[in-house]
Amino acid sequence: MPKRYSTKNLVARREPEPGRSGVGRFEFTDDYSVFHYGKMPDRIPDKGQACCRIAAFNFDLFARAGIPTHYRAFHPPNELEFTLLRVIDPQRQPLAPTDVNHLIPLQVIFRNIIPPGSSVLRRLALGRLTPADIGLTAPPRPGAVLDRPAIEYTTKLEEIDRFVDRGEAAKTGGLDGDQQAALEERTRAVDEIVTEHARSVGLVHADGKVEFGRDDRGTLLLVDHAGTPDEARLLLDGAHVSKQVFRDHYAACGLQDRVEDWVREGRPRATWPTPPPLPAEVVALAAEMYRSLCETWTRTRVWGARPLDEVVRRLADAVPGAGRGGA
Repeated sequence: MPKRYSTKNLVARREPEPGRSGVGRFEFTDDYSVFHYGKMPDRIPDKGQACCRIAAFNFDLFARAGIPTHYRAFHPPNELEFTLLRVIDPQRQPLAPTDVNHLIPLQVIFRNIIPPGSSVLRRLALGRLTPADIGLTAPPRPGAVLDRPAIEYTTKLEEIDRFVDRGEAAKTGGLDGDQQAALEERTRAVDEIVTEHARSVGLVHADGKVEFGRDDRGTLLLVDHAGTPDEARLLLDGAHVSKQVFRDHYAACGLQDRVEDWVREGRPRATWPTPPPLPAEVVALAAEMYRSLCETWTRTRVWGARPLDEVVRRLADAVPGAGRGGA
C-alpha cells in the first residue's frame, strides 16, 4: 500500500485476492519524508512508536463515531494490523464504481486554515487554482480560518503525486457522483473528530489528509491512518507540532524551491542529490516533540517527556521559519 519510500514497512500476513481482502501490518519507523524526496538522511528516535500510538488512539476515536476503517489491532510498540486491500494502478487497469476490494488511489486533503506559505496561496497566485476549485467564493487571506473545510485531491500511486480536480479524482478513483459525495462527507467527519480532540488537548488542527479504500463488500473504509503529526498539521500557540518543522528547516535551506524546479523539469528522482542531515539539536528536539505530543494526545505516559509547550518553544527557536510554513 505505501510507496517504496514510505516511512512505514508493510508486511502482508495474508495477500488480498480479487474476491477476498487480506491482512497486513504496518511497522512505523523513525524515518521521515518531506516534499517529494521520500526518506531523508536522519532518523528521529521514537518517532515511529509515537505516530503508531497516536494512530491507534485515533482509530478508536473513529470506531466510537461509527466510521468504518481498515484497522484491526495495535501491536505495541509500533505496529498496526489492518485489512489489506488490493492496489490497482488506474493507469493500467481503470477502476469502476462497481469494483471492490481495492485502495482508492487518491489522497484527500482537507484544510480548516490557510496558513501563510500554503500551496493554496501559491497556486492561486500562479493561476493554477481558483477559489471555486476548493469551494470558496473569493481568494483566502493568509491565516484565514474557513467556515467549511476545503477539500482537494492528489494522486496516490504516481512517482510524483500531483493535484487533480474533482472530475479527474472521480475518474482516477473509479467513483460515481454518490460515491464521491460519500467520500467527501466521510473526510469531513474524520476532520471533525481530529479537530475536536486536538482542541480538547490545547492544539489547533489546521489541515490534514486521508485515504480510503473499498473492502470486498464495497464498504468505504478509512485506510492508512489519520490525525498523526505525519499527515496532520497541528499548531500550539501558532507553532507547528508536526513534521512541518522539517519542511520549514529545509525550506529555509532552499531545498523546497530546488525540488519544485526538478519536478517541473521532469528530473528523475534517482538523480536528485542527497539532502544534508539535520542539525543534531533539531533531531533531539524533534524526537522530544513526537514523544511529548504522543503523551499529550493519548493522555498516556510512555517516556515521561517534557511538557509540549516547552519543547515546541525550543524547537521553534532552533528551526528558521518554524510556525510560518504551509502546504
